[in-house]
Amino acid sequence: MKTVDARLIQGVLSGDRRYLAKALTLIESTGDTDEEARGALLETLVPHAGSSYRIGFTGAPGVGKSTLIEAVGNEWIGRGKKVAVLAVDPSSARSGGSILGDKLRMPNLARSESAFVRPSPSGTTRGGIAPRTRESIIACEAAGYDVVIVESVGVGQAEFTLASVVDLFVLLLMPNAGDDVQAVKRGIMEMAHIYVVTKTDVDSRAANMAQAAIHSVHSLMRPVTDGWATRVLATSATTMNGIAEFVDVCTQFFSTCGEAVERERKRQSGLWFDDLVREEILRRWFARPSMHDMNETLRERVMNGSLSVPEACRLLLTHQ
Repeated sequence: MKTVDARLIQGVLSGDRRYLAKALTLIESTGDTDEEARGALLETLVPHAGSSYRIGFTGAPGVGKSTLIEAVGNEWIGRGKKVAVLAVDPSSARSGGSILGDKLRMPNLARSESAFVRPSPSGTTRGGIAPRTRESIIACEAAGYDVVIVESVGVGQAEFTLASVVDLFVLLLMPNAGDDVQAVKRGIMEMAHIYVVTKTDVDSRAANMAQAAIHSVHSLMRPVTDGWATRVLATSATTMNGIAEFVDVCTQFFSTCGEAVERERKRQSGLWFDDLVREEILRRWFARPSMHDMNETLRERVMNGSLSVPEACRLLLTHQ
């Protein structure tokens, strides 16, 4: 296996943010020439990872994820913690590019010596995370960060992949974002350990109504984690209302559910393994010239209507 520059490894393990940024650039690289180096880096970092609080934040665009994360991050830093934020930015379906502007919404946190903020494009990955979010979490933990926050793309009610890479799943909701029926919808609503109604300073009455609606129905749902009752909080990043309480609740979750978190991380590792195996099988399958040509031929026939999609799939999978 290819070796990695010892200075890069030592820099990450010493908590140097410049070297951590370089490590994440290597981890996120899509170049074939970086594959072995990335594997060697992660193999070295894994024994030093695993001790952080892994927390995922999701919610609709405009709900205030970045602003709340900055307030929460600063609160944790005030309590002596180091905080890393992996902010996933949506990639354009047309150009493939990303704005990567989440860091601009966390100026104070990004400048703190006790914080590290890294925006990454979602690419073609679905579920709210970036292609190498799992690996990036490991690198941040190896660099000594006590709290690793993953901010999702924030596209709606199906960001299940984010829940499979974090310990604590936080769903942000705005006042006046829906009625009681919205509160009982399944999907992402039943994945949250903590609901947070944001921007209470804008409309406190609506925020109270939203809290009450969620409170009235979450008892109908099965607990996400054994021994943990889903909490419903209200916050304002502008006035700092509810920020300290939110951090207290997060801390309580990890102190109460330590064994459950450990079991869940083992399950997540199995899912990660399954995902990588499927990814590698597909890559090797289509790397065969004959298979690539067959795929293109069948794709063209499907597009011009001369062959049905199910039949094209059958022909491809039985092609030798």
